[in-house]
Amino acid sequence: MIPNRILYTHTGRKVHFVDDIVRDRCIALNLAFTRCEGFCPTGLSTMRQVQSMLGHAAGHEVRLYTLTLDPEHDTPAVLREARKQYGAGPGWTFLTGSVDACEAVRRGLGLYDPDPRIDADKTQHSGLLVMGNDKLGRWSTVSLGMKPERIVQALDRVMLPADRWQPEAWQPSS
Repeated sequence: MIPNRILYTHTGRKVHFVDDIVRDRCIALNLAFTRCEGFCPTGLSTMRQVQSMLGHAAGHEVRLYTLTLDPEHDTPAVLREARKQYGAGPGWTFLTGSVDACEAVRRGLGLYDPDPRIDADKTQHSGLLVMGNDKLGRWSTVSLGMKPERIVQALDRVMLPADRWQPEAWQPSS
């Protein structure tokens, strides 16, 4: 079960994870932290490409989120700067909170390693994007290592009712 923990946006606004972010919405959420020297910069760049490909749908049909793995460092002010650095536009919100709240949300979404030693090392986080459609009860996860076109196609499967999904609309790039 996903916990309704208190988090804070990059603007400093207090939100409850389930009530304000998940309930009756379609979301895509990844994990990252601003001091990461591993996969995070690549994953955030991919998120930017996905946001661009979504166009108007980003922030409307689907909302993008990045939850920090380092909430002690990644304050709202630090996350505002990270958003600028990665070119995040409207519809993509960076989240932080207490260590306990961020951990509870991460674990509630299933974004953890069963090996506690690996899980404790934030540099080994998964690089996954969790996609959820609360209204349809549809959830999925994809790797941010995939091509952005494929991620958007996967988002379509989560966002849209089956009768509106048009797989022919997305052609993989070669």
